[in-house]
Amino acid sequence: MEKYGFIGCGNMGGALIRAAAKAVSPKNIWITDKDAAKRDALAKETGAAAKDIKEIASKCSCIFLGVKPQVMADMLAEIKKTLAGRKDHFVLVSMAAGISMERIVKMAGDFPIIRIMPNIPASVGEGMILYCSHKTIKADVDAFLKAMNQAGKLSAIDEKLIDAGSAVSGCGPAYAFMFIEALADGGVDCGLPRAQAQLLAAQTLLGAAKMVMESGKHPGELKDAVCSPGGTTIEGVLALERGGFRGTASEAVIAAYEKTKGL
Repeated sequence: MEKYGFIGCGNMGGALIRAAAKAVSPKNIWITDKDAAKRDALAKETGAAAKDIKEIASKCSCIFLGVKPQVMADMLAEIKKTLAGRKDHFVLVSMAAGISMERIVKMAGDFPIIRIMPNIPASVGEGMILYCSHKTIKADVDAFLKAMNQAGKLSAIDEKLIDAGSAVSGCGPAYAFMFIEALADGGVDCGLPRAQAQLLAAQTLLGAAKMVMESGKHPGELKDAVCSPGGTTIEGVLALERGGFRGTASEAVIAAYEKTKGL
């Protein structure tokens, strides 16, 4: 029976722990964090077991590294000897932006690695998780996919593209939240109560995304279908174009990508 360990219970680590607790038995999930109160609260919420970092490093077969990139080296230095002393098979799952599998090997040792780039909607089962691997066997990937099957969609990707992918799906939720807020603001200005405007905006984006996923049509084709000649929607589309909406959105992705490369 696989035992899943999570080092780090922050926003992203917590989202994946919650998803894993819906996919596998929580008793097989061990979690730790520098903030013991945060760890204990999440353990109580999910049914996972609160452990210390050395226990996870020595016993878990699938170890999620959920710490910030700038503290990854120090964290791995703390458990490097423990990992090196293991005789059984295990895999490290890194979710640190900008840190390649080659760098993880240099910091931790040459163990099987799965590098992932998840996003925060994994906490509600609608995440997008990109992954690639180093020296893994089929059982490693199967165990990872099993734990994450309630997190949303998972997509294998070449590591050289994972930072670009993360600039879209990892950072994208923040842009989507901003768009929802902006749509709601417009509705409030037109007289809608705030709560109702936010509901309309959020459900509209949810439905539009589902149409793109399920129809297989190009987003531009779907947009054209909503824009009647001389109608209200095309007026709104032209207002967005005058504001540089599409170019600005693309520039946001590119800016995030360039920042990631510099980490």
